[in-house]
Amino acid sequence: MNRKSLGILGIFVAVCLVAALFGENFLTGYNLMNLTQRSALFAILSLGAGLVIVTGGIDLSIGSVVCLAGIATPWLLVEHGWSPWAVVPTVLAGSALIGLFHGLLVTRLRLQPFLVTLCGLLLYRGIARWMTGDQSQGFQGEFDGLRAIALAKFPVPGIESYRVPATVIPLTVLATAMGVFLHRTVRGRWLLATGRNADAARYSGIPTERLVTLAYVACSFLAGLGGMLFIFDIGSAQPSDFGNFYELYAIAAAVLGGCSLRGGEVSVPGIVLGAATLQVLRTAIILLGLSSQLEFAVIGAVLLVGVAADELVRRLHARRLERTKEIGRAHV
Repeated sequence: MNRKSLGILGIFVAVCLVAALFGENFLTGYNLMNLTQRSALFAILSLGAGLVIVTGGIDLSIGSVVCLAGIATPWLLVEHGWSPWAVVPTVLAGSALIGLFHGLLVTRLRLQPFLVTLCGLLLYRGIARWMTGDQSQGFQGEFDGLRAIALAKFPVPGIESYRVPATVIPLTVLATAMGVFLHRTVRGRWLLATGRNADAARYSGIPTERLVTLAYVACSFLAGLGGMLFIFDIGSAQPSDFGNFYELYAIAAAVLGGCSLRGGEVSVPGIVLGAATLQVLRTAIILLGLSSQLEFAVIGAVLLVGVAADELVRRLHARRLERTKEIGRAHV
């Protein structure tokens, strides 16, 4: 765990202490269980956002992909009678294709990631609203067995009122796989090198375009998976507002957790802690009796602080490096 991860861990602990001391029912098993569930779901989205940010890009379409994938799941299951065995791979494959579309536009047409994914933000939500007639989609008592699997909770020995949500399992698997890929594989190191200096990486023979495209595919795939898990969690949703601003949570968690918006830096534990911290902040605002309208203000402030801190750390590191070089020249 690097210094940035330790920093976000300190913030997470501090926010939890404040919420526990001044907020009623924060430490109840029910609240902690819901907090774990929400943190795990948003952490899955944040892992995908982190992969794109590593390349120096950004994905603003995450919330709309969550909406499209989440709405399409009950739409295909209930409205069209598809089998779950067909719906799940279809939705996930469609989400991955969205990421492939983004990646090709960014790498082949040289379009700006901000512009590409901003258009996606509008496009995919519009498709979700059009194909459903802007009507709510849900399970309405059907497929309870499928929802039960997604919402399963496992008891913890010694803690009767708290159960670990099943969503922690895919989060653990995905976070572990992402950490191993980035830090234990050649292609993972290539991806980090691409984010640090794409031109240098390209001249070194690294297939930068493929790696950037892979990052966008993974991001949209995780957004689609997250959308399915979210719809299983809440049961039904309206396409006009489902997933709204989820991309902000994902990006803020990634940046807060140690991802540099310049690319080339990432901390998987930090991303997970960043997602959990934002959810604790969100819960603390409610438990402390503050206006829920402050939620987005808090997220914006946290993101601003994270970006400012990243820039200050970069400048401090650059100054120290320059001083080291000057000392070396003086000795020579």
